[in-house]
Amino acid sequence: MPDLLVRGIDPEVFDHMRRTAEAQGKSLAQTAREALDEKFKPAKTREEVWAEIDRLRERIGPVPGDSTEVIRKARDRGWDCR
Repeated sequence: MPDLLVRGIDPEVFDHMRRTAEAQGKSLAQTAREALDEKFKPAKTREEVWAEIDRLRERIGPVPGDSTEVIRKARDRGWDCR
């Protein structure tokens, strides 16, 4: 796995990252890797996003009630409800 050395980090940013890592019980390196992953990981395709949504729906199961009114309001606001 490749390594990355970053010089010249703003001291305030470094201190904030260090404190965040400490508060989460993680190493500074792990916190930096997660930040880089979040910022630069390739975007998921539409199909991958819908597959993830389908997995979540399976985990949650049926939701009681009628969502028709909620969907109508969302569509009226211009949201894509597909």
